[in-house]
Amino acid sequence: MSDVHPERRSTEPDCAEVVLRLFEYVDNEAGPEDRERIEQHLDACGSCLREYERDLLLKSLVRRACGPERAPHQLRMQILTRITSVTVVRSDVTQDGS
Repeated sequence: MSDVHPERRSTEPDCAEVVLRLFEYVDNEAGPEDRERIEQHLDACGSCLREYERDLLLKSLVRRACGPERAPHQLRMQILTRITSVTVVRSDVTQDGS
């Protein structure tokens, strides 16, 4: 993993990785190790911390604007179907690799 801050260990995330994963962090979907790494990065990086604060604000605004409204039943069912469906891709490769 490349690192924007050379003084950090190579196991710590760089700014690009943190910014890409902020929604996971904000939504409490990041695993414990990832949360710890992101938190440490946010403590040390003002730029990423500002991105995090913007994401929190955006989530709050969306919740406030859409909070009491529920998506229509049909839309909810379509979304659930798509996220719970399984797609199997079969490759017809023979034993000799062709």
